[in-house]
Amino acid sequence: MSALASGILGVIGLSGILGVYLLYRQAAAVAANRLRIPAGFEGTVTPAQHERAADYTLANVRFEIAETIYDTFVSLAWLALWLGPLHALVAHWLGPGVTRDVAIVVCFMLIGRVIRLPFSIFKTFWLEARFGFNRVTPAIFMADRVKSLVLAGLLGIPLLYGFFFLLSILPNFWWLIGWIAVMLLMIAMMVIFPAVIDPLFNKFKPLPQDALKARIEALLSKCGFESNGLFVMDASRRSTHANAYFTGFGKAKRIVFFDTLLQNHSPDEIVSILAHELGHYKLGHIRRRLALTAILTLAGFGALYWAFAVKLSVHFGLPLDAGLTLIVFIIAAGPILHLLSPLMSFLSRRAEYQADGFAKSMAGAEGMISALAKLARDNLSTLTPDAFYALFYYSHPPIPDRISRLRA
Repeated sequence: MSALASGILGVIGLSGILGVYLLYRQAAAVAANRLRIPAGFEGTVTPAQHERAADYTLANVRFEIAETIYDTFVSLAWLALWLGPLHALVAHWLGPGVTRDVAIVVCFMLIGRVIRLPFSIFKTFWLEARFGFNRVTPAIFMADRVKSLVLAGLLGIPLLYGFFFLLSILPNFWWLIGWIAVMLLMIAMMVIFPAVIDPLFNKFKPLPQDALKARIEALLSKCGFESNGLFVMDASRRSTHANAYFTGFGKAKRIVFFDTLLQNHSPDEIVSILAHELGHYKLGHIRRRLALTAILTLAGFGALYWAFAVKLSVHFGLPLDAGLTLIVFIIAAGPILHLLSPLMSFLSRRAEYQADGFAKSMAGAEGMISALAKLARDNLSTLTPDAFYALFYYSHPPIPDRISRLRA
């Protein structure tokens, strides 16, 4: 094993240690403030609700600590112990070539899904159920997993064949063509996903024609937003969590409300939440996010080109194999993405503040303030996160900070 391989293993270990440290900070901050409701929330959140939110957060943190430690050891085990036997097993049945490369990657992905399945089961049927959020039945849980697996195979296997074929015929330019293909696919999926894939997992029905819909349509007209429809999703079939979003691209844009959101929020709050989502569109956040994704994806393909150039799998004492090189790169990229978390989270939080400001200008501050407070209460979101943990992982600013800015 070379110095490069040792360095990658060390970075994976340090990334895991950092993750656990941040989680312990979050747990300490939440536990220390479990009995203290932040100023301004006394009339919205009761002491019992605040304590329950703290308990929910602490339960999630303990779960994530175990998950982080487990994932770190699994990554190290793959690189140091398991990839060699996996390659030998696949090579016993398949000779060198693109099909063997694809088979190795597919086996790696399948094993990864299986060994992480207990965490999904535990989180869904114990942690979420314990706090009253889960409504997923074992039948729905298994159906979702089977559908996801089939979709992953239908999309992923042809992509892998295309990737390894490009690698074999264009050794110097495959990474650039691959990047272009991935970006085109990503844009196409923004149209395909809401119309084809999403309905496989959830049921959608048009938003009823009533006073709320009239207010929403007036807001859309005011913002100059053209959508392909307003829909209600049966989110309550799986969870009591509430949300709203818009998806799609170009003329295929559609706005979706969780039925739990419509059940638990007033028309003023719903209009404010939608105004926030529209703010992302009007302020150009969607285009900027797509541009940033393109830059990061290009950098990723450049790094992947380097990985093949230096024969990355060989540094770990593994055979020179395209499938193994891709797997090693995927595992090694995890810590790098982890270290980029503060930057990505900062950009996301800044966009959320801007969207809040847009919602305030369109629908006033009170509806958004009330909606945020209610979302925090109903989703058991902690109002007292650790600042350093939030810096790393919070894509949305803490609720007290958002409300403080809206009131300013």
